[in-house]
Amino acid sequence: MSSANTYFIFRGFDILCNNDESIHNSSFLDFTSKVIFTSPDKSVSGIKIPNNLEAPDGYFFKPVRSLLGVINSETNTQIFKTLGILNWLENNLFCGKCGLPTINKSDEIAKLCTSCGLITYPKISPAIICLIKNNDTILLARNINFKNGMHSLIAGFVEQGETLEECVAREIKEEVGISVTNIHYLLSQPWPFPDSLMIGFSADAVTFDIKPDGIEIIEASWYGPYNHPPLPMIGSLSRKIIDAAFEGIIAKKTNNLNIEDTI
Repeated sequence: MSSANTYFIFRGFDILCNNDESIHNSSFLDFTSKVIFTSPDKSVSGIKIPNNLEAPDGYFFKPVRSLLGVINSETNTQIFKTLGILNWLENNLFCGKCGLPTINKSDEIAKLCTSCGLITYPKISPAIICLIKNNDTILLARNINFKNGMHSLIAGFVEQGETLEECVAREIKEEVGISVTNIHYLLSQPWPFPDSLMIGFSADAVTFDIKPDGIEIIEASWYGPYNHPPLPMIGSLSRKIIDAAFEGIIAKKTNNLNIEDTI
């Protein structure tokens, strides 16, 4: 039982909701939890329960991703942070160095091995996502895992030893075979599925012959505001950047705006 003002219950990447589709926000339900997290200021708590547990009568589990663009930004931040930390806690019950059990540190969000003294902090996996511009079009690509014909921006994880800008250029070259210049940061979004930080960029294409790698990307082309395939979910960083880009392309014709001015 928690005395926190805000209380979330997760199962996998789903969150418990009331039947009226509002997020369940109290700790009176009795669940056997896998991991528990309470924020340092005690304002937010969350638990993650085993995947085989069902929602009690009057409740159901809803994918956290489906809340994007629906709930307010403060609640979204609380949910994403709590879920991300619970994912990390679940994967760090034992020390990665000596293999013995870890405990939660009381003075910070960290795990301590009482045997070898190793302190482990929440894992964050940075990944870039890039808007590639070509005059009045942008590059949209279909990943092999995308459903229903959805297309999005080129994205990928940052490798050890490379800068974010180097990652942008490498991922684009590897996945669609083109070169870019004028790489600029746009905005970012935490993505706790399970532990990413999505970092948005824009870049100008300097070569234009698209060659999907056939491994991750199976289709890609240049699209404008009125002739594009299905887009990512509203609220995701990719959708925010794409929508702003199309708005910028339309506005540029009459107001002389840059795409970055609309984000």
